[in-house]
Amino acid sequence: MPLTRSLSMGSLSGLPLWDQEELPVEDLLLFEVAWEVTNKVGGIYTVIQTKAKITVDEWGENFFMIGPYYEHNFKTQVEQCDPPNAAIKAALETIKNSGCQVYFGRWLIEGTPYVILFDIGAAAWNLDRWKGDLWNTCSIGLPYHDREANDSLILGSLVAWFFKELTDQLQDKPNVIAHFHEWQAGVGLVLIRSRKLPMATVFTTHATLLGRYLCAGNADFYNNLDKFDIDREAGERQIYHRYCLERAAVHCSHVFTTVSQITAVEADHMLHRKPDVVTPNGLNVKKFSAMHEFQNLHSMNKLKIQEFVRGHFYGHLDFNLEKTLFFFIAGRYEFSNKGADIFLESLSRLNYLLRVHKSDVTVVVFFIMPAKTNNFNVESLKGQAVRKQLWDTAQSVKEKFGKRLYEALLRGEIPDMNKILDRDDFTIMKRAIYATQRHTLPPVTTHNMLDDSTDPILSNVRRIGLFNSRSDRVKIVFHPEFLSSTSPLLPMDYEEFIRGCHLGVFPSYYEPWGYTPGECTVMGIPSVTTNLSGFGCFMEEHISDPCAYGIYIVDRRFRSAEDSCNQLTQFMFSFCQQSRRQRIIQRNRTERLSDLLDWRYLARFYIHARHLALCRAFPERFKMDSLAPPPNQGFRYPRPPSVPPSPSASLHSTPHHSDAEDEDDHEPYDEDEEAERDRLNIKAPFTLGAVPEGKKKQPGEYGN
Repeated sequence: MPLTRSLSMGSLSGLPLWDQEELPVEDLLLFEVAWEVTNKVGGIYTVIQTKAKITVDEWGENFFMIGPYYEHNFKTQVEQCDPPNAAIKAALETIKNSGCQVYFGRWLIEGTPYVILFDIGAAAWNLDRWKGDLWNTCSIGLPYHDREANDSLILGSLVAWFFKELTDQLQDKPNVIAHFHEWQAGVGLVLIRSRKLPMATVFTTHATLLGRYLCAGNADFYNNLDKFDIDREAGERQIYHRYCLERAAVHCSHVFTTVSQITAVEADHMLHRKPDVVTPNGLNVKKFSAMHEFQNLHSMNKLKIQEFVRGHFYGHLDFNLEKTLFFFIAGRYEFSNKGADIFLESLSRLNYLLRVHKSDVTVVVFFIMPAKTNNFNVESLKGQAVRKQLWDTAQSVKEKFGKRLYEALLRGEIPDMNKILDRDDFTIMKRAIYATQRHTLPPVTTHNMLDDSTDPILSNVRRIGLFNSRSDRVKIVFHPEFLSSTSPLLPMDYEEFIRGCHLGVFPSYYEPWGYTPGECTVMGIPSVTTNLSGFGCFMEEHISDPCAYGIYIVDRRFRSAEDSCNQLTQFMFSFCQQSRRQRIIQRNRTERLSDLLDWRYLARFYIHARHLALCRAFPERFKMDSLAPPPNQGFRYPRPPSVPPSPSASLHSTPHHSDAEDEDDHEPYDEDEEAERDRLNIKAPFTLGAVPEGKKKQPGEYGN
């Protein structure tokens, strides 16, 4: 689903224009191969799905996606049709006539690209023969019990077979480009290159296989990149055959790309090849027609979250919801990789700071991470029921009060407020108040956890002692399930929930890109990321002062865990000190960065990778200046000219300033004027990956 943004911030026309490398697309066929085509598994699905429209706009009928066939996905997401290209149709018919099943149609997403889906199960009878071919070709053996690797081999063999038939049909024109994502699709690339098919190939790794395994095992990964015995580490984790497939695909491809600079450094050490191009991940950014609409959406969805909080904390609702901030972390339940460990420790320290400073701000933190549960927590459901009952009671009394007031005014009388409500009304209200009494603390989790005693989040909550007591200024709500608008507890979609929060916190240790902070940025919600995530590195390169634009980047690469934890705590504490007006200004600035993450800007990196692959595969037909740097030019947003939204720049004489002071606090800020200055003051372009002037290059860093 495309994310939307408002027109109020205006698209920054300062985005550098780029002379696109014109390719004769009418004489080319582009194929994108991935396990996630029509098959939602992880973040790669989002990359492929959101990028489809911009690619279809460029390539038209000459763009095709290839993936595995799943009956349910095909019936619900694909409109079956005949291939428009005669050569493709003939190649598919040949495969069908040989006893394998293949399906063709249009994927019903934005852009409606053509898809070719191979039925893995129907071709499984060839597995032993194809295992022998793989061993004879590149001496890689696959164990019989690794279902994922075996399925990848079947898909790769079918893809290589298809391309052999296709290139035989086409001869030399049009030329074919095949872009493969991740090791599951990479088997096809290895077979294509070993059979010397006349094609240009691109391989993208979104995260190295071994890197993910090592970080999940709590290894000090980035400080020991050059010290790992790669073969031994892969063997000990019983993934050596997968690692061999990934490394073979990397070295066989004409062009190798990764999604971020931090993954480029990782790939250089893990896979022993420096990426040729860095291809950052983008989003489809759609604009609202009404100005300031995203601020209105924030207010609307914040009210929904406040309603949930009223129910969840009934009986302990002694904090002001108008001065309550909503933080959240979301994603796969990878406790260390996603930074939940450092986040929880920082929340404990934030709670201490807020209590010591006697702050009237309360922070409610949501953990949206799917875990094993058996049902909703009874206490959580009861809380929402009590809230609803209280609301119904208030509405009933309100109707009686309104009717009696109306009748008194019609008679020309000023009603006696002591008589306008009778004894029954007071009895009903007292019963409602007694119903909200609670003798236990509000639950930390909204569901019954299957592994309550060993769950990492709950274990650390017990360690730091954040049990949602009255004295705590930081409250925790663990929602171990993805959000849904049909939920009886928190009936909101993920996008609505993000818009209603104040800050997304994603202090990841291992995050090759990181769509969650990107989604926050597009929706105008500030976020915390790290310099070990692709998103954080990308923003560091493009923004002079990320904090002023609502992008807080924690240094987890060159600081100790303790220092990183303190830095995260300070970021959150500073955010809590901002006035409401400062937060509104910051959201405006955050939303203005949307253009940076738009595929209309970021697709240029993929265009360059394809052109480079054609030049290397067909040097006699396609030329590129090998000495010129790639045209992946970035730019840097300047620091905002107005007073920054940091509390340090506008501290009040007393530690507890009021809302009235906020309203009278006239900072020199003009939204339209600032946006126009940003358009004009964008710094000179620089090559992506270059070290900004005045900043030393860190060990292990390099430019592509």
